[in-house]
Amino acid sequence: MRIHIHAIGTRPPSWVVEGYQEYSKRMPRNCQLELHELSLSKRSKNQTNDRARQQESERLLANIGKRNYIVALDERGDHWSTQQLADKLANWMQQGQDVSLLIGGPDGISQTVLEQASVCWSLSRLTLPHALVRIFLAEQLYRATSLLQNHPYHK
Repeated sequence: MRIHIHAIGTRPPSWVVEGYQEYSKRMPRNCQLELHELSLSKRSKNQTNDRARQQESERLLANIGKRNYIVALDERGDHWSTQQLADKLANWMQQGQDVSLLIGGPDGISQTVLEQASVCWSLSRLTLPHALVRIFLAEQLYRATSLLQNHPYHK
């Protein structure tokens, strides 16, 4: 199984790349992370934030495999504990279906994406920098796989 992280925004700071790569390389072979960076839409007087969000959302949806299970990351989503994430991960692995986790741009993701997603997940009630979400997400996925393997990292 592959977990695809589709993120709006390219060229994050080097510490974000290093942090993400650290947890990505720790993932077990049967549950690999794959990052897809998609360009941020330009904001200007002629380009509203709503239009930019819609364009970014269209790029996110176009980048997803046809059979992937879609998880939209959004502040209005469900809150999961680490154990709940591990249970969901075990279920995804059992189904053998690739998973796409969608991280929107600075204005979030469109209603269209939320409607097409299988589930909507909120990482926190806090507003997190989008680049930092990549590290947080990779770490939590690694923690969930560690929990499933009874590895002491989770403790």
